[in-house]
Amino acid sequence: MSVTKSTEGPQGAVAIKLDLMSPPESAKKLENKDSTFLDESPSESPGSKKTKGITGFQALVHLVKGNMGTGILGLPLAVKNAGILMGPLSLLVMGFVACHCMHILVKCAQRFCKRLNKPFMDYGDTVMHGLEANPSTWLRNHAHWGRHIVSFFLIVTQLGFCCVYIVFLADNLKQVVEAVNSTTNNCHSNETIILTPTMDSRLYMLSFLPFLVLLVLIRNLRILTIFSMLANISMLVSLVIITQYITQEIPDPSRLPLVASWKTYPLFFGTAIFSFESIGVVLPLENKMKDARHFPAILSLGISIITALYIGIGALGYLRFGDDIKASITLNLPNCWLYQSVKLLYIAGILCTYALQFYVPAEIIIPFSISRVSTRWALPLDLSIRIAMVCLT
Repeated sequence: MSVTKSTEGPQGAVAIKLDLMSPPESAKKLENKDSTFLDESPSESPGSKKTKGITGFQALVHLVKGNMGTGILGLPLAVKNAGILMGPLSLLVMGFVACHCMHILVKCAQRFCKRLNKPFMDYGDTVMHGLEANPSTWLRNHAHWGRHIVSFFLIVTQLGFCCVYIVFLADNLKQVVEAVNSTTNNCHSNETIILTPTMDSRLYMLSFLPFLVLLVLIRNLRILTIFSMLANISMLVSLVIITQYITQEIPDPSRLPLVASWKTYPLFFGTAIFSFESIGVVLPLENKMKDARHFPAILSLGISIITALYIGIGALGYLRFGDDIKASITLNLPNCWLYQSVKLLYIAGILCTYALQFYVPAEIIIPFSISRVSTRWALPLDLSIRIAMVCLT
């Protein structure tokens, strides 16, 4: 931002002109000073091409995995709270809005990269430089607070996902173990399950701790692609098994309300918003791509795949079970080994997903922390913070 003062006005008045479209003096490194912020092409960002990084396919795998978590299992109940017509339509609109907002975020980050001649932009940098270009003096003066606020909420959101994952892992493993004595090979009947009480859920959480610690010690997104791919495969197989069961006997859909009560619609909205949980990994993925110019197309493809999955599972699950649908569709499946394996597959998928959701808060907290110690203590502090964050969740 530049400020030009002139004293040629009447009666010696001072005229102040703010040039909000130019970068701050501390970061003014434009190659073409005649170009404006709005005319710059995001595809020309200095960070658009890298010799090292993840491929487009690897970014797509991470993006799909970042969305496909535990929320999809609760979408049939969410559709019940919205209606068999209103639910899928709302999911379609939410998918479009989420994709549009992600595109705006990526476009802003890429344009700021070009303006300031930086290789990449994280969330905090994007917000801070956006506020610095705001006409409001108060917002420009407090731009650094925007960065801190966004970073704080990103940490809370992503660690919140990690907490949900640990609860999901413990509860589902506990259900499988307690129902093992009554699990049969007969998948055509859904009899009452007799559960054999075992240890407390918190002990199951503790049993996952060593595996989670080992996963979060992986700091390379290219290596994490392997785990994201395994998670995608295991979850897709489990969703195929679920779809195979719920499409066997679909009752007459006319018995279901097209639009549910507006009192229950907020319940749908909460579950659906939770399901679109990849906003936190969008910029980290774009920053790590070899050629970031292809990321908008990958983003559109990934969100389209996820939205189609959400609508399919949500609508078919509600059509199949109607008012009997439970909080998680896995609870409506027969107690046989085939459908119990769905829980085990999802446990494996969520276990691998934990590292991807953990990556975002780790990239915010750890660089900030190790920059304040000597090189000798950087690695021990890095490992200690990762282990402490896992224990916190």
